[in-house]
Amino acid sequence: MEFEVNSIEETTNLGVALGRLLNSGDIICLTGDLGTGKTHITKGISRGLGITDNITSPTFTIVNEYDSGRLKLYHFDVYRVSDPDEIYAIGFDDYIFGDGVSIIEWANYIEEILPSDYLHIYIQKDLTKGENYRKIMVTPYGEKYSYVKELTLC
Repeated sequence: MEFEVNSIEETTNLGVALGRLLNSGDIICLTGDLGTGKTHITKGISRGLGITDNITSPTFTIVNEYDSGRLKLYHFDVYRVSDPDEIYAIGFDDYIFGDGVSIIEWANYIEEILPSDYLHIYIQKDLTKGENYRKIMVTPYGEKYSYVKELTLC
């Protein structure tokens, strides 16, 4: 599925809509260049999960945990991970196979250790169409993500 957005608010709202659909154990893999909106869509997903905490990118801690919503959220940023052993050392499998929702920014950096079932979101900017224009491609890998067909931009 492809969505075109023209503002940070629309990017966040797409995340809210997705967050309302997510289930325990879901894994969201985010990819795209710097500044495309990976953290904004994560903030929206967290709102859709009912999380009231301030969401920040865990660039230096690798993972932030939030548990104030209907499901726990594990927000990974693996931009600075140079070896998959680093991510295993923090208990990666316990998180992604646990009872919360896992969001992994820069998931392409750890492709070799991702499970076969996940929801991939690629965000691409095109400055010729405006400063905040983004094309957001949502691709499910695995049958459990068939619900993504219900995703609409509010």
